Amino acid sequence: MNFDSVIGQGFLKDYFQKAISSGRVPHTQLFVGEEGTGTLPMALAFANRLLCGDNINCQNKVNKLIHPDLHFVYPTVTAAGIKKPDSESFLPRWREFLAENPYAGLYDWMQFLDAPNKQGAIRVADAEQIIKKVSVKSYEADYKVFIIWMVEKMNNETANKLLKILEEPPEDTKFILIAERTDNILSTIISRCQVHQFNLIPIEVIKKELTDRFDIKPEEAVKIAHQANGNWQKALQLAQDQNTDDDFQKFFIEWVRVAFMAYKDKQAINKLIAWSENVASLGKESQKQFLEFALETFRQALMINYQNPSLAYYDFSRNRFDLNKLAPFIHSTNIQGIYKALTDAIFHLERNANSKIIFLELSVNLTKFMHKKEIIL
Repeated sequence: MNFDSVIGQGFLKDYFQKAISSGRVPHTQLFVGEEGTGTLPMALAFANRLLCGDNINCQNKVNKLIHPDLHFVYPTVTAAGIKKPDSESFLPRWREFLAENPYAGLYDWMQFLDAPNKQGAIRVADAEQIIKKVSVKSYEADYKVFIIWMVEKMNNETANKLLKILEEPPEDTKFILIAERTDNILSTIISRCQVHQFNLIPIEVIKKELTDRFDIKPEEAVKIAHQANGNWQKALQLAQDQNTDDDFQKFFIEWVRVAFMAYKDKQAINKLIAWSENVASLGKESQKQFLEFALETFRQALMINYQNPSLAYYDFSRNRFDLNKLAPFIHSTNIQGIYKALTDAIFHLERNANSKIIFLELSVNLTKFMHKKEIIL
C-alpha cells in the first residue's frame, strides 16, 4: 500500500508526504474517519514511506505486513486455544484479512474471525506487548511504527497503561491511532495526539474507481456511489453483490409497516415485539449496521418529502416498497426525534444493553413519531 493506492483524501496524502519529507513527523497521530474512508490504508501508506522511502525490498515487506519494525494492535476476541487474547495471537489471520481488503471494517473483521456476535476489544495484554516492543531498538529502519486500529475498542485500563508511552515515546517510535469516532476514547488519549479528520470519499471519486476497476457502466457506478455514501468498503460490497442490503431492507419495511399500524391496532404490538426479538437475534455489529441503514433511509425519505428526490438513492423496488409513500410521514416535526431515538439505540448497543429492550423501545417510539403531524410555522 502506497499513497497512490489510497482512494481520495488528496489533501491528507499531500500533507503526510510533506511531513515525512521534511522530517517533521509527530510521535503520536490519530486518524479519525468513518468506515471505508481509508484511515487504515493511509496509515499503511504512511508507514511504508516512513520506514522504506524508495527501497523496494523494504516496501514489499511492509505490503506483506512482515516488516520487523511495523507493529499492529487491533480488537480481538476470546477463542479456543487462546487463554489471553492479544493482537500477537491473531497476527497470521490479521495479515490474511488485510491482504483481502484494507478498507474492511470492524464488522468484517469479526465475521472473518467467525465471531459475528462479538464486538472485539483491545486489552491490557496488547498494552503490555506495546511497552515491551517500544523498549527494543528498531531492527532495519530508522523508526518503529505502531498502528492501533479501532482505538475506541480500547478499555480504560489498557488506555491508562499506554498514556505515558503515547505522550513521550522514544525518538525512533511513531504511533498511528485509528478510530471511527472519538466519543468513546479517553480525552487523555486524544490530547496526546495530532488529530486528522478523514472526509467521506466524494461520489465522483468512487464512481471513477468503480468504472476503472470493474466492468461497471457509468450509470450503475453513479447509483452505487450514491448508495455507498462515501464508504469505499460499502461500494465494493455493492459492486460485488447488489443484494448486500436486502435483509436490512426487509427488516426496515416490516418495521415501518407494523409501527404505522400499531398506533391504532393494539394487536400489532405483538408483531413489534416479535420484530424486536428477531432483529435482536443478529450479532451486535449487524444490529448497529441496521440502525445506520435506518438512519440513512429516513434521511432519504425526508429529502423526498422536501422535493429533493435526487438525494434519495436507495432502491427498494425489488422488495416492492416505495420510499415515496413513506416520505410524507417523515418531516421537520418528527425527524429529530427519530434521529435521536436511533442514535441513542446505537449508543446503548455499544454499551451492551439488552438488545430486545432497546429495539422494542425504539419501535414504540417510532410508532409515536410516525403519527406526529407536521407543524408548519
